[in-house]
Amino acid sequence: MSRPLILITGGSRGIGAATARLAAARGYAVAFTYLERTATAEALVAELEATGATALALQADVSVEDDVLRVFRELDTRLGPITALVNNAGVLERQMRLDAMDVRRWTRILATNVIGSFVCAREAVRRMSTRHGGAGGAIVNVSSMAATIGGANEYVDYAASKGAVDSMTIGLAREIATEGVRVNGVRPGPIHTEIHASGGEPGRIDRIKGAIPMQRGGDPEEVARTILWMLSDEASYITGAIVDVSGGR
Repeated sequence: MSRPLILITGGSRGIGAATARLAAARGYAVAFTYLERTATAEALVAELEATGATALALQADVSVEDDVLRVFRELDTRLGPITALVNNAGVLERQMRLDAMDVRRWTRILATNVIGSFVCAREAVRRMSTRHGGAGGAIVNVSSMAATIGGANEYVDYAASKGAVDSMTIGLAREIATEGVRVNGVRPGPIHTEIHASGGEPGRIDRIKGAIPMQRGGDPEEVARTILWMLSDEASYITGAIVDVSGGR
């Protein structure tokens, strides 16, 4: 029997890379997209292949529809039908108040975090849904606790984009619930990844950890374990759910 195939967007580092490693360990053939860091992506492929896994890295900007269409065509040709999608690719810009932001920033954030997730979900559904002749599957969208907190004085735009991802998760789950495809989400809280440097504060978790009930930031692997559980048959009666992986925040 062929291995189930997972596609992870933004999979070369952070939560995406942790998810790729765990998926490979659990028997998936792993494909992931990356934007710029070719050497990092190739190193992860080599690491996964050294364990006996099938791995494929595909350069793509998920905010560009043609790039997403190319990724799915390559998967169709090279690895077969997709079983699972993890919409993980996301961008964050420097901390500032909303009244200091310009439209170009909002466009960049929404194009990747929202439109990219929508297009990837659309292409996955076209392949997984029994309505389209597929065999079913599962989607997990990576949101953020910022969607519920709001990101005030830091990144209201990022928070709003993740709120849109939450809405899409619920709506799409209900739309295709009878078509063999489950759609769920995870909302990571402060996780030890490089995204905080993108916001201009690499040490952000140390500053805010006192406000986290568990008094610490999370690790990417803790999010990855939640994602793989939601993709698994152990979550077979769960769709439209969003799980907070946030230390109680």
